[in-house]
Amino acid sequence: MAKRYVLAVGADNAGAELKNAIVEKLAGDPRVEVRDFGVPDAADATAYPLVGLGVAEAVSRGEAKRGLLVCGTGIGMAISANKVAGIRATVAHDSYSVERSVLSNDCQILALGARVIGPELAKKLVEEWLDLEFDPASASAEKVAVISAYEEQGGKATAEPAGVR
Repeated sequence: MAKRYVLAVGADNAGAELKNAIVEKLAGDPRVEVRDFGVPDAADATAYPLVGLGVAEAVSRGEAKRGLLVCGTGIGMAISANKVAGIRATVAHDSYSVERSVLSNDCQILALGARVIGPELAKKLVEEWLDLEFDPASASAEKVAVISAYEEQGGKATAEPAGVR
C-alpha cells in the first residue's frame, strides 16, 4: 500500500452537502488523512474562491498532497485553485477525465460540481482518483514540464508555439 497522505477538502455552500458526504465516506480510508477547509454546511456563505485558494495554497506549500474541491459546477473552484503557483486543478465528472487529469496532466486538485453529478458517482470518482499516481517517467512528463517552466518564468514561453512564425 502507498504511504498515507493528507487530502485537503473544501466546498462552498452549494457543494457543502456533497463534500460532507465524501468526507464521511473517506473516514477511515487508509490512503488519506482528510483536512477539511470548510464550509461546514449550506448556511455558510463563504465565497468559493476563498475556499479554493485556501485548499490550493495548502497543496502548494506541501501541507497536503492533493486537494478536492466542490461547488455548484466545480468550475469556479478549479479556476480559483489554478491561480496558485504550481497548482494544476481540473473539473472532472467522468472516470476517463479523472484518470487522464492525473496520468496525463499531474493534476493535484480535483473539482466536482454538486449540481452536475450525483453523490454516488462523485464518491466513485474520488475513490478512483485516490488510486492514481502520475508517472514522472511517462511521455506526459515532458508536456507537464513545459507548463511548469512557463509558470516559473513568469508566463514567458520558452519556445515558439508550433505553427507560429
